[in-house]
Amino acid sequence: MERTVFSLTLLCLVLSRAGALEVAIPQDVYEAARGDNITLPCSFIPGIAITPKTLVVVTWTAEAEAADAKESQVLVYYSTGITDVAPKYERRASADIDIAKGKANLKLNSITLQENKEFQCRVQIPRDDEGTLADTTRLVVLVAPSKPNCKIQGKAEYGQNINLTCVSEEGSPTPTYKWESRDVRDMPRVPDPRTTDKGGILSLYNISRETSGYYICTARNKIRSATCNITVTVMPPSMNIGSTAGIIGGVVAALIVLIIIIYCCCCRKKGDKDEEYTMAPVQEGEHLDKERARNGESLRDDRREDAHSDYDDSRSPADRRDRYEDRYESDHRSDYDDRRSDYDDRRSDYNDRRRDYDDRRSDYDDRRSDYDDRRNDYSDRRERYDDRHYDDERRDRRYDDERYDEPYDERDRDRPPSVPPNKPSRVDYDD
Repeated sequence: MERTVFSLTLLCLVLSRAGALEVAIPQDVYEAARGDNITLPCSFIPGIAITPKTLVVVTWTAEAEAADAKESQVLVYYSTGITDVAPKYERRASADIDIAKGKANLKLNSITLQENKEFQCRVQIPRDDEGTLADTTRLVVLVAPSKPNCKIQGKAEYGQNINLTCVSEEGSPTPTYKWESRDVRDMPRVPDPRTTDKGGILSLYNISRETSGYYICTARNKIRSATCNITVTVMPPSMNIGSTAGIIGGVVAALIVLIIIIYCCCCRKKGDKDEEYTMAPVQEGEHLDKERARNGESLRDDRREDAHSDYDDSRSPADRRDRYEDRYESDHRSDYDDRRSDYDDRRSDYNDRRRDYDDRRSDYDDRRSDYDDRRNDYSDRRERYDDRHYDDERRDRRYDDERYDEPYDERDRDRPPSVPPNKPSRVDYDD
């Protein structure tokens, strides 16, 4: 009884599917890491009976890279035993097909990010074109995020707004980004409520000195994660180019003016020295003679050149020797006269200084004699004063004697002594 029921059920299924081709892929999404090998399964159930002579065509196609492009062909399998693989997938794609079992799998080796797309399995059987002829699936190639690149957009100055960007060149599925912040002491801190973190962009508003620190970005997907960090140092606002150029120009102009002033002062001092030098009396030929006497080598060189210029091959050796001796004696005589004149000038200078010393000594003697005269005058006046003072004392004593000779009166006891009318007033001599 049970066998009869199972047979009837199987017959109903076959009859219900009769005349319809069914193609199916078990999963909608398959995942594999980059560089791995993967098999995309595909099965089919024909709507008609298949014999060894029945032609069956299995075609695998991939999603087009551009939106307006057609699907790219991966391979085409014919039941006759022929497999046509596209040049792009040579040695990387192959067919695993069994017509009798309804298997039409696609095998991919060393997959790359280019295979991160949809694939379609299509089965074609003549006179069996009804039902589900194709099915699709997505292959997700997993790639770990590459080390992200962290950058600062904007000027890190007080009161400014800046963005910190974080982007990984590779990553499948697309990685997610998260920012973390640490202060200058490498301690975690709570982000400012105004701060936004979206799509790997951290926006900081109205930054200040407290914003300075270390910022870490983490890029993460299903496989693994990668990080990058950046240091933010918030500085005071910098001066603009115009003000900086103005300051530099002012400093350069001040230096130029200072150099001109120093140069003018040096030229003025040099002119004063030259004027003093020209105002000093110089006897005619004195300076030249002194210079020539002081530079003996140049004088000898001049004599040597003169002697060489007087050398004449046409003269006899005796004449040339006599002429040379005369010139040598004349030059030596002139040199001696010049030195003698210099000695006389120095001696005259010494005599002038000696006379100046004598004049100053005579002036000193005159002042000494004047001092003696004034001292004698003072002594004379002192003697006259002493004599006058002595006469006054004698006169007072004589007056007292006369007064004592008069009769004593009681009324005169407390009376002060009267001054004689002929007593001269006392004279003080300051000199």
